Amino acid sequence: MLCPTPIKVSISVRTDLALNGFPIGGVAAFDLDEGIVSPGGVGYDINCGVRLLRTDFTAQQVDKKRKELLNEVIKDVPAGVGRSGITKLSKDVLLEILSKGGKWAMENNYGSKDDLKRTEENGCMAGADFNDVSQRALDRGIPQLGTLGSGNHFLEIQKVDKIYDEKTAKLFGFDKVGQVAVMIHCGSRGIGHQIASDYIQSMETEFGIKNLPDRELVNAPLSSDLGRKYLSAMGCAVNYAFANRQMIAHWTRDVFKKVMGSCDGMDMVYDVCHNIAKLEIHKVDGKNTKLCIHRKGATRSFGPGRDEIPSIYRKVGQPVIIPGSMGTASYLLVGTKTAEEIAWGSTAHGAGRVSSRSFALRNCRGEDVKRDLEKMDIEVKANSLKGLAEEAPMVYKDIDEVVRVSDELGLAKKVVRFVPYAVMKG
Repeated sequence: MLCPTPIKVSISVRTDLALNGFPIGGVAAFDLDEGIVSPGGVGYDINCGVRLLRTDFTAQQVDKKRKELLNEVIKDVPAGVGRSGITKLSKDVLLEILSKGGKWAMENNYGSKDDLKRTEENGCMAGADFNDVSQRALDRGIPQLGTLGSGNHFLEIQKVDKIYDEKTAKLFGFDKVGQVAVMIHCGSRGIGHQIASDYIQSMETEFGIKNLPDRELVNAPLSSDLGRKYLSAMGCAVNYAFANRQMIAHWTRDVFKKVMGSCDGMDMVYDVCHNIAKLEIHKVDGKNTKLCIHRKGATRSFGPGRDEIPSIYRKVGQPVIIPGSMGTASYLLVGTKTAEEIAWGSTAHGAGRVSSRSFALRNCRGEDVKRDLEKMDIEVKANSLKGLAEEAPMVYKDIDEVVRVSDELGLAKKVVRFVPYAVMKG
């Protein structure tokens, strides 16, 4: 079964990508008996996602400490291509992390049960079996836990710029303009990339698939042994990413305690996944049906009442976090029933690129990007000036327009707008 027709596909991407492969911003649902799973429909950075922390601090309180906060975060949270973490893992510990995810982090004093309750999948993807992960993938995962990574990954200290829905904002932990928040965007690092590569190759070999417009369209039946193994290995990468963000959040709290004197009130708002395939119940022809939902560069946006939503938020809907590009706003929204009806409970995951990294390097200089951000009163630290050039705000879509579309279509409703205050890039 090469490319069975999905029950429904919701896509919001550039047309050229849609013609060639499973697009970033793509959401697809497949029947469990006749459908497929596609590593390319999940993406290489499995469980790339965003975690949001609220604080009791105001920008006025933090202002004089911004540089010190940023410098201390950089010391404690390694970033960049191939960087190793400060936590040295044995293989046995890595295997435990792949099975337990955020639960391992909590058991080892990186955070609390409340963090897990406010993490998608409660911080642990069920069905993950490390026996389905290659030795090469394990080798790549051992040194990188607790690292931010490069590219569009970031750690930002932000401040509330606008509140659109005061009641929901207060429930999510925000009640005033100028309130400081921390947003963390990273994923499963090398282990996720290797798992995707391994299973794309295995599916090509197993099913002899050739002449696809894009090799990342390769897939396996969900009912097949290879399809089940991919979902298991993917779950391991998902759990690694949950543990990764949990550790980074923990160290960030430690930095605030050291520099600001306290990390009290630095509670998790939510942690959402961007690149993932999950078994979920959705209505099809009026009947509740279990489906395999692929989200590639898309965010879950469930409306009120879903069991998957933490009990504290269940009456209003799931928090939806849509980050912008470096130097632009980010948003906290709330999921809707409309999103469940028309897009399998999904919406956009961020601003999205309009130009390639090679274009950015030809047209931007890291020094200029840094200077422009400083003119906007944004402190920035990066692993390299090249990385700053590649992630220049000009090569991304207008985040305000992206969020306006989601809001007006009813895919997610605006709650809070943040602007960056201090930025750490890989």
